[in-house]
Amino acid sequence: MSNYSEIARDGLWKNNPGLVQLLGLCPLLAVSNTVINALGLALATAAVLIITNTVVSAIRRWVKPEVRIPIYVMVIAAAVTCVELVMQARTYELYLTLGIFIPLITTNCAIIGRAEAYAAKNPVPAAAFDGLMMGLGFAAVLLALGALREVLGLGTLLADAHLLFGEAARNWTITLIPEYRGFLLAVLPPGAFLGLGLLVALKNWIDTRMAASDTSTLIADPV
Repeated sequence: MSNYSEIARDGLWKNNPGLVQLLGLCPLLAVSNTVINALGLALATAAVLIITNTVVSAIRRWVKPEVRIPIYVMVIAAAVTCVELVMQARTYELYLTLGIFIPLITTNCAIIGRAEAYAAKNPVPAAAFDGLMMGLGFAAVLLALGALREVLGLGTLLADAHLLFGEAARNWTITLIPEYRGFLLAVLPPGAFLGLGLLVALKNWIDTRMAASDTSTLIADPV
């Protein structure tokens, strides 16, 4: 029986694809210059993860081991095509902004990695939940990095929200630093590497503190 709490913990923190596995870094670093761009890619990636894990788990008994990788890639490509068509129909301007990084989800190692390591070995409900949690974990990293870079680079949050949420969101932009001239490094690729490094360092520091706290608790209250 699948342990859903463990699956959630792995996807969101312990085995986070962006902070621990360090997979899918190309789109993560390229489009995380604003929160809205990051959220658009995060939603697309999460949708592909859920669809791929579900389909791979459903067909796993009929897929021969020697052809499993090509089949997984075809499933991922089909899922990406569906998501891409939906984005073209619903959020065309954001689709143009994200550009090549939407079809490049097909080559995201995090997606084929979950298909191979988990979905191909577990039932559909657990595989779908794993895709959801891994997608949310990846989305959390994207949003944190996007918020950090947007605040430092532009002094705003939710700039161009109308690209994702429609014209009603055109005035959602929050100006945190009035008359801010911007910090160019934050919105450039080197700034993305530095920002991701800070997030990884923060996670490692939290893990170290939690491990030290658990050790202290065991010493103070031995079983």
